[in-house]
Amino acid sequence: MKLKSVNQIFLNGLFLGLLTACAPSDPTSQNPAEEKIAAAEVSTLTEDVEVYAGDLAGSYRNAGADAAAILIIPGSGPTDRNGNNPNGLAANTYHLLADGLEQSGISSLRIDKRGMFGSQKTGHPNAVTVDIYAQDYIDWAARLREISGQDCVHLLGHSEGGIMASAAGVKDNSGICGLILIAAPGRKIGDVLREQLKANPANFIILKDAMAIIDQLESGERIDVSKSHNALQSLFHPTIQDFLISLMAVDPVDLLKQTDLPTLILQGDHDIQIGLVDAEKLKETGADMIVLSGVNHVLKNTAKGRLQNYASYSNPDLPLADSVVPPIQDFIQKN
Repeated sequence: MKLKSVNQIFLNGLFLGLLTACAPSDPTSQNPAEEKIAAAEVSTLTEDVEVYAGDLAGSYRNAGADAAAILIIPGSGPTDRNGNNPNGLAANTYHLLADGLEQSGISSLRIDKRGMFGSQKTGHPNAVTVDIYAQDYIDWAARLREISGQDCVHLLGHSEGGIMASAAGVKDNSGICGLILIAAPGRKIGDVLREQLKANPANFIILKDAMAIIDQLESGERIDVSKSHNALQSLFHPTIQDFLISLMAVDPVDLLKQTDLPTLILQGDHDIQIGLVDAEKLKETGADMIVLSGVNHVLKNTAKGRLQNYASYSNPDLPLADSVVPPIQDFIQKN
């Protein structure tokens, strides 16, 4: 019973911090978290339009003729176009962000990742690398330019999506106005994972094993986790190790330095997953940086304490923090 309790605390403490492709049980056409969202009060200003880039699916929000347009790139794990996932995340962050952007006269496109939910026809969600994701977002940017009528669009990456936005900008920056990186890692993912694991006292039982696993994946080698704690078998499942190796090889600062795109860094000071140290490192590339006071990882105003903070992750009724959209609007007007 004690082991089960520790396992649950571990998973609850990392459900948005899982910097992986997908959980072992693959998401299909519907996200269970969306059932909770459907029952909540959701204020959509205009109807979303279902759009596709090949077999990749997304929702387009049109703010009107000549409106600037943003591609919203989701964070880690099986996180859908609205910012929710089957692991208990139901904050509805990207849907709320689309609402806020529309109110500011900015169109947006939020998408389901390769192999997940509406994009499941693209194949297995774990048959991915950073380069494959980058190409997907380049394709999405082209599609967004087409449907919005804009010559260039902005890429907005949240959490792990910040790395993907930078990777897309390095791969092909034609038709991209700039990058907006929100709560994005500025250190290598292995270092971020080590910090996240150490931050939760409940993880003491698995910490030594977890550090050894991260070390081996960083060296570019797969590892047998079949005898590890159940939580680690999920976090470092064999089906996601190739993606993790790909992701852990990336230095977010070096990656961002390879782009010549205007970049805005937004970081909440109540974020207990990605810290100000990450934003400061990204700022070293010459990017603009704004600290969002009282804002956590899912872009809501909360107390900084772990329990109160995580409670917002499953509360779709809690609004997006008022401080999130204005700096995005200002940045777009300048670029």
